[in-house]
Amino acid sequence: MTDQKHTPLHALHLKLGAKMVPFAGYAMPVQYPLGVKKEHEHTRQQCGLFDVSHMGQILVSGPDVASALETLIPADLVGLQEGQQRYGLFTSTDGGIIDDLMAVNAGDHFYLVVNAACKDQDLAHLRTNLGTTHKIEPLDRGLLALQGPQAHVVMQRLCPEACELVFMQHQRFTIDGHEVWVSRSGYTGEDGFEISIAADACEAFAERLLAEPEVEAIGLGARDSLRLEAGLCLYGHDMDTTTTPVEAGLIWAIGKPRRHGGERPAGFPGADLILHQVDAKDHSRKRVGLQAEGRAPIREGAILLDAAGNEIGVVTSGTFGPSVGMPVAMGYVSREWESPGSNVFAEVRDKQLPVTVTLMPFIKPGYFRG
Repeated sequence: MTDQKHTPLHALHLKLGAKMVPFAGYAMPVQYPLGVKKEHEHTRQQCGLFDVSHMGQILVSGPDVASALETLIPADLVGLQEGQQRYGLFTSTDGGIIDDLMAVNAGDHFYLVVNAACKDQDLAHLRTNLGTTHKIEPLDRGLLALQGPQAHVVMQRLCPEACELVFMQHQRFTIDGHEVWVSRSGYTGEDGFEISIAADACEAFAERLLAEPEVEAIGLGARDSLRLEAGLCLYGHDMDTTTTPVEAGLIWAIGKPRRHGGERPAGFPGADLILHQVDAKDHSRKRVGLQAEGRAPIREGAILLDAAGNEIGVVTSGTFGPSVGMPVAMGYVSREWESPGSNVFAEVRDKQLPVTVTLMPFIKPGYFRG
C-alpha cells in the first residue's frame, strides 16, 4: 500500500470514512459509509462529488496546436471553438485505441484530460510525436466532478457565471481567490461540472462543496454503475489497443472533416483501417448494450453464446443498475447479433443466462444543452 500515490483529497477521504482501494496506481475511495447503492441513487436524485484528481491533466501549446493534435487524434480539433470541449481518442498505427480523453480549446493552448492508468504513456506519446515543436506540460492540479440534477443549484451559490455554460463548454473563473477551470460535463449521464483547481486548494474547496445540503461524497463503486447506466466506455475494459473506434461504437468521435470526403481526411494513426471500417462497415464485432433477466449481474469476462452454444462475444462491463432496477452490461458481439432485441446467453457459473441486446444508454441523460 505504501507505493500507492495519493490525491490531494486523501486525508479528507479517510476523515469521511471511505473504504480505500488501489486504482490506477492511486489509493482511491471505492465507497463511503453511505454505501454504493445509496451513493448511486443520491447522484441521480440530487448531487454527488467525485474525486477524479488521479486523472492526467496536460497542457499542449505551440504553433497550430489543433492541427498538431489532429496528427494523433481523429477528432475535429481545428474546428473546435475556444471554450469548447470535445471527446477524443489517441489511436495506434494498427487502428486500436491507446486512450480516450477530453480536449479543450483554451485559446493559445489545448487542455487535455486523460485516464489515470494511461497518463504516463500518453505524455510519452505526445512528447515523442510533438515534443520537438510543442510544449507538453503535465499539471499537478486537483480535479473534482460535481454531478447530478442539483449540481447547477450548488454551483449557482459558488459561481453563478459557471451555470451559464452548456454541455461540453469550458471556462475559467475565480472562486475564493482561486482560479478554477470548469467544464459542464462528466461521467455519470447527469448534468454537472468538472472542476480543476490548484492542488493546495482542493481539500478546502471539496469541503465547501460537501457542506452544501444536496452534496454527498461518492466513490468509484457508484461512479462505475452510473457511467455504465449512461452507456459510457471505461478504457481498459470496454475498449483498448485491440479495439477500433468503429467496433467500439465511437464513430461519432471521428470528426466529419477527418473522414473520407472531409476537409482534412485521415492524417491520424491507423486512419487507413479505421476509415475503411467507417466506409465499408465490414468490421466483425460491435459494442452493444445488454440487459439480463432477474437481479444477478452479468460481470466482465462472461462469455456470450448463441442458442446453439457457439461463442459470439464477451461482456466487458456489467453490474446491477440501481436506477433501472435490473442488471445492465455492455460487451462485444459478432455483427449478426448487434441488432437491439437479439436474444443471446451469458455463461455465468456454468449456467447460461438469457440476455437481450439493447440500445444504450440505459437511462435518459440529463446533460444541460441550454
